[in-house]
Amino acid sequence: MSRRVVVTGIGIVSPLGIGREDVWRSAVAGRSGACTVSRFDTDGYDATIACEVTGFTPGDFLDHRTARRADRVTQYAVAAAKLAAADAGFTVGDAERRVGCVLATGTGGSGVREDNDRVLMERGPDRVSPFTIPHSMLNMPSAMVAMELGIKGPVFAVVTACAAGADAMGVAARIIRRGDADVVLAGGADAMITPFWMAAFDAMRVLAHDDGDPTRAARPFDAHRTGFLIGEGSAVMVLEDAEHAAARGADVICELAGYGASADAHHIADPDPTGESQARAMRLALVQAGVEPSDVGYVNAHGGASQPGDPSEVRAITAVMGDHAADTLVSGTKSMHGHCMGATGALEAALTVMALATGTVPPTINLTDVDPACEGVAHVAREAREARLRAAMTINNGLGGHNAALVFTPQREG
Repeated sequence: MSRRVVVTGIGIVSPLGIGREDVWRSAVAGRSGACTVSRFDTDGYDATIACEVTGFTPGDFLDHRTARRADRVTQYAVAAAKLAAADAGFTVGDAERRVGCVLATGTGGSGVREDNDRVLMERGPDRVSPFTIPHSMLNMPSAMVAMELGIKGPVFAVVTACAAGADAMGVAARIIRRGDADVVLAGGADAMITPFWMAAFDAMRVLAHDDGDPTRAARPFDAHRTGFLIGEGSAVMVLEDAEHAAARGADVICELAGYGASADAHHIADPDPTGESQARAMRLALVQAGVEPSDVGYVNAHGGASQPGDPSEVRAITAVMGDHAADTLVSGTKSMHGHCMGATGALEAALTVMALATGTVPPTINLTDVDPACEGVAHVAREAREARLRAAMTINNGLGGHNAALVFTPQREG
């Protein structure tokens, strides 16, 4: 388990743009991806806004027949994986059995499933598509990436709700560290802006509603926060054994130095208010990375803009960072790209990596009045901030009490 894992490529399809550079420009500029939902008719819905992917053409990444049959979640995953591989200058080639793929998702092919459920109800069982099952299964994004790129090593899906994207990267790093693969494409994908999921999440009273300006609706850590916006898309990073990357002359972006996971065992939806389990995941990641809390200059927080969730997360950060907490930069980028569910941990990890690489921390937009219960850290509110970072962390928590933390550092020797 002594192998070092580095990041050599990033691919993103998101409400902030498509491709690493496009997304990063939007994040640094504090651009919101929020809009009125266009995926379906929201007549009768109370929640009518979300963060949609725009400007995406499936045929740019998949042949016409496959693109037509595949769910958006799979289209996004394949696109992000191909963008990541291109960014890393990596092709599978003859190393197919030494390359893996670990992708997270919350629900898999929601659109295909819902469309064919309507067909079943309205037109009968004999009209359901024979592609319904394969294209709605949760493993299909990772399986399709493997088929498109020729990957024959470990390939599977991770499903831990909103922590899944970060967990997928942590699991992928462990696969490399134990020598089961030299390269793993890791990340997450989800496409849950659908009639069912919009209605179901709004029934939980966790979604922000339109108050006249969708771009101002998501307000993590703000005293007037009302919930999150559903986002969609995919983020994939090429994780690689450091020696393998050096041997092929790859440009290394940074090192994935540590991963920690824990569970609250508390509630199906609300986090443990003490933040104790979240803090434990963070400490585990720091220990594996060999990094002191004082070295962590930036934390990309889960920032789900829920009333119980944001304060518990800040409690976890302050508990781990101790005397350094007040100087630790914290931002919640869901304020811009929305909650991308199984993809969110991967997207936020990618933004954390880019913050480390560029020395610029993306902001929590719309944060104008910090909730007193969320004080104690250095919130990066409304505008990006320059910072020289020795290490950066991203943290996520998911429904059911899943917690995940990743620590990134510049590439180190040895």
